[in-house]
Amino acid sequence: MADHVDRVVAQWAVERPELDVSPMEVFGRLKRLYRLVDAELNRTFARHGLDAASFDVLATLRRSGPPYRLTPTRLMQSAMVTSGAITQRLDRLEARGLVTRTRSDQDGRSRDVELTPDGHALIDRALPDHVAGERRMLAGLDDDQRAALVDAMRALLAHLGDTSG
Repeated sequence: MADHVDRVVAQWAVERPELDVSPMEVFGRLKRLYRLVDAELNRTFARHGLDAASFDVLATLRRSGPPYRLTPTRLMQSAMVTSGAITQRLDRLEARGLVTRTRSDQDGRSRDVELTPDGHALIDRALPDHVAGERRMLAGLDDDQRAALVDAMRALLAHLGDTSG
């Protein structure tokens, strides 16, 4: 079963036969998969009044365990965004009553971000839909294929230097 990427690679084989374009087979598909997956995830988030950034912050706080509180720096590291981006996310979530910023127990000059009961309830409603959507998207792979894909992606991430735990 040929796909779009196969056609692109075949065209390059005709136009530039001396050039090994086989990496396009991986990265072309990753790009196409990203667009499809991102659109599906965004539909799920939207059903809960969220976007990917808001979901990320709420989910990070929720999985951190009681008291569901982190420093903005810890949130920023988890989300891999700039301090300005995390501030914007937190401002929007705080305006909606989903998080609060309170004085840090460790450093009175800084503020921690805490999940509110409304934020906790929202992420607990959204998470099962999110996981179900991911499961539907992976339904075309059997368990062995999924495991092989996970292993291959983990190896590639490590090779590219993404070794943060």
